[in-house]
Amino acid sequence: MGHAMDSANVQNKKLKRPFILAAIMLAMFMNAIEGTIVSTAMPAIVSDLGGFSLYSWVFSGYLLMNAVTVLIYGKLSDILGRKPVLLFGIVVFLIGSLLCGFANSMTELIIYRFVQGFGAGAVAPVASTIIGDIYKNEERARVQGYLSSVWGISAVMGPALGGLLVESLTWKLVFWVNIPLGVLSFIGIWLFLHENIEKKKRDIDYLGATLLTLSISTLMVLLVEGGVKWSWTSAPVISLALVAIITFILFILQEKKASEPMMPFEIWQERSILIANLVSLTTGVMMIGLSSFLPTFVQGVMERSPTVAGFTLTAMSIGWPIASMVSGKLLLKIGFKSTSLLGGCSLILGSLILVWMKPEAGPIIAAMGSFFVGVGMGLTSTSFIVVIQKTVSWERRGIATASNMFMRNLGNTVGAALLGGIMNMRLHAYLNEHAPAGSGVTIDTANKLLNSEERTSLPENVVNVLQEGLTLSLQTIYLIVLVFSVISFLFLTRLRKNKVE
Repeated sequence: MGHAMDSANVQNKKLKRPFILAAIMLAMFMNAIEGTIVSTAMPAIVSDLGGFSLYSWVFSGYLLMNAVTVLIYGKLSDILGRKPVLLFGIVVFLIGSLLCGFANSMTELIIYRFVQGFGAGAVAPVASTIIGDIYKNEERARVQGYLSSVWGISAVMGPALGGLLVESLTWKLVFWVNIPLGVLSFIGIWLFLHENIEKKKRDIDYLGATLLTLSISTLMVLLVEGGVKWSWTSAPVISLALVAIITFILFILQEKKASEPMMPFEIWQERSILIANLVSLTTGVMMIGLSSFLPTFVQGVMERSPTVAGFTLTAMSIGWPIASMVSGKLLLKIGFKSTSLLGGCSLILGSLILVWMKPEAGPIIAAMGSFFVGVGMGLTSTSFIVVIQKTVSWERRGIATASNMFMRNLGNTVGAALLGGIMNMRLHAYLNEHAPAGSGVTIDTANKLLNSEERTSLPENVVNVLQEGLTLSLQTIYLIVLVFSVISFLFLTRLRKNKVE
C-alpha cells in the first residue's frame, strides 16, 4: 500500500479519512437521489409542461452526458488529481439543477438536464476512485458497501420526498433540493482532501470522446423516434443507424492507436473486469426500466398517488442498501462469483414478479418486484467495484473504475432510449387501432392519466383505452427487463471463483 500511496502523491499527514468519506458520501447521495426523486416527480412535470412523447428524453439527455463524460473525468482524475475534477463536476451539476427548476417547457428541461448530466459524470467514478486510493484492500469491500448503501438510502428518501414535494409544494423543488447537499459536499472535499499532484503532459483523447458522443447520440435518437416519428425503414432511421455504426467503428480504431485512449481495452482482457463491465451494461438497462416507468404504471394504470408510486421505487432502494452492506461480508467469506450469482438470482426473481403483475394486483406486488431487483443490484454493484480496484494497478484505478461506471451509464442511456422508444411505439400502435373514432386521442393524451383531476374529465371509454394501451406497453417493458436479467445471470456464471483478501 505504501507504493500506491506514493503513486497517489497524497500527503498522509493531511489525510482526514472520516471527513473525506463523509463529503464523498454526501456527493454520492446528491447524485443518487436525483434519479429516483425525478422519476417520481415526472408524472407531475409532464402534467404541467406537457410533451409526454418527450418523456424518455428527460432521462436520456441526462444519462447521455453522464455516459459520455464519465471516461473523460476518469482520465482527467489520473492526470490532474481527484479533487479538482470532483469539485468541477459538483459545481456544474448544481448549475444544471438550478436551471431545471426554472424550466418552462419540456424542451428547456431536457436542455438543462444535459447540463446536469455533464456535471454528474464526475461524481460517482471519481468518488469511488478516491475510496480506492485511501483505503486498503481489506477495507474497500466494507467502505464501497457504504457508498453503495448511500445510493440505496438516498433512493429510499427520493421517491417519498419527491411525492411529498409534488403533492404539497412544487415539482421544481425536486431539483433545487440538490443545492444545499452539493454546497456541503464541496466544502468538505475542499477542506479535507489534500493532494500533491505531479503534473504530467499527457494527451486527452478528444477525438475518441467526439466519436463516442456521436455514436451514442445518434443511436438514442434512432431508438426514441424509430417506429413513432419515423418508420423503421425510413431514410432518417437508416441514416442514423449508419452514422451510429460507422462512428462506433471509428471510435474502436481510434482507441487502438491513441497514446492515452479514453477506453484502454487491454484492461478488459482480465475476465473479471470484462464480465463486471458487461453485467453493469445489462443491469443498467434494467435499472432505468424500473426507475423510469414503474411510477407511470402505478399512477396511470393503478390510479394511485405520486406518494404511493414513489413507495414502489422505495422498495428497490430498501433492498439495495441491505444487500450492499451484506455484500461487503459475503465478498470476504464466499468470494466474488458466489456473491454475484446470488445477486443475479435476485434480479431474475424481481423481474419475474413485474412481468406477472396485473393492474388489479396493487402497488404491494410492484414494490415486491422492485425490492428483489434492488437486492440484486446491491450484491452485484459492490462486488464489481471492489474486484476491479483490486485487479488493476494504482495507475489504472481511475480509468478502470470509470470504465465500469461508463458501462452502467451506457446501459442507462441506451435503456432509457430503447425502452422509451418501445413504449411509445406500442402505445402509438394500440391507440391507432383502438382509440374511439373522432376522439383525437394521441400518445400525449396519456398525460391526463397521470393527473387525477384531468383523468376524471376524460370519457370513461377513453380512459379505458389509454389504460389498456399503457398496460400492454409497460408489460412489454418488464418483459425486456426480464430478458436482461437472464442475460446478466448467464454472464455471471462465467466468472472465476475469487475471494477478496
